[in-house]
Amino acid sequence: MAVLKVKFTKTKRDKLAQILWILNWVSVVSGIILFSLGLFLKIEIKKRNEVMAKGDINSVPNMLISVGVIACIINFLGGKICYDCSDANKFSRWKLVMLPYIVCTFCFTFCILVGALMCYTMRNELEESLYLGLRDAIKFYKDTDIPGRCFLKKTVDLLQIRFRCCGNNGFRDWFEIQWVSPRYLNMASKEVLDRLNSNVDGKFLVDGVPFSCCNPSSPRPCIQYQLTNNSAHYNYDFLTEELNIWMKGCRQALLDYYTGIMRSIGIAALLIWLFELSVLIGVRYLQTAMKNVLLLGDLEGESDGWLLENSFVETAKYNISIIKNLGKANQISTVSGMNDPNINVQNTDCDKTNITTKSIPAAR
Repeated sequence: MAVLKVKFTKTKRDKLAQILWILNWVSVVSGIILFSLGLFLKIEIKKRNEVMAKGDINSVPNMLISVGVIACIINFLGGKICYDCSDANKFSRWKLVMLPYIVCTFCFTFCILVGALMCYTMRNELEESLYLGLRDAIKFYKDTDIPGRCFLKKTVDLLQIRFRCCGNNGFRDWFEIQWVSPRYLNMASKEVLDRLNSNVDGKFLVDGVPFSCCNPSSPRPCIQYQLTNNSAHYNYDFLTEELNIWMKGCRQALLDYYTGIMRSIGIAALLIWLFELSVLIGVRYLQTAMKNVLLLGDLEGESDGWLLENSFVETAKYNISIIKNLGKANQISTVSGMNDPNINVQNTDCDKTNITTKSIPAAR
């Protein structure tokens, strides 16, 4: 029994073909939108490439870009097919192409769904990439004289100002590294030497942060150094007073930023997937209705259209049996090839002269 069978008159078939022709062109626009969203995400990731570790974070934008290009090609072809389906004579040349086209379009719409879901499952990979990238960027913050690292100070400072953040996980990350270049340390100062000697690794560690961590909205002048020393500042209590620096870590700030972008892109991709799926269902109805009208031979009469010719269970069993038969046929051909006595058998009579055989006299 056919699934969701609908009866179509010639007028309904023509209207369906015209509507699908318009919807396919709308789908071309949706493909351009997917391509643009993927390109936008790729550019945004590339902007912060210096504070991200290498990984598979570009898989989502690459997926969206690829799907967008394929959407434009498939829907452009679909528009041409639907336009010709309004004429039964023109449909005959697309008759053999329609079913493979529908199968390919179904796989393509599935890829859109995968791309949309990837926007929501990328958070863990992105968080790990940001953690490792920011850790290394902060570690090399002081290396302003080393080629390949001299840009990191500017990158980190602009990042902290732009996203109102400080450090990787928080401002205390700056306490654990030497972020002041030795070039700007006065080695004749007793205070500097004491700090260097007090550290096992010989690093100049201070309870301070770079200027880019300061919150300009704070009414108090920015306190960058000796953040944990109450006696170093007037009317200051480290434990109770809200610091005038950014409290959020840059990893969380960037993660929230990219998560918001990918969430919006994921919603857009899901809506496009639903739209493409509805167009695919309409094309399937048009294909079966036009196929049946050709079988009936009455181009002006009514015809049935459906999603599946048989029930879901019967269709699944039929497809599984086809797959099993293909596997058995491949197995039989392999086994028969191995047991074929005519394979790899040497001809031992190649060098022998022909011997005339004696004929047996016939009985009289």
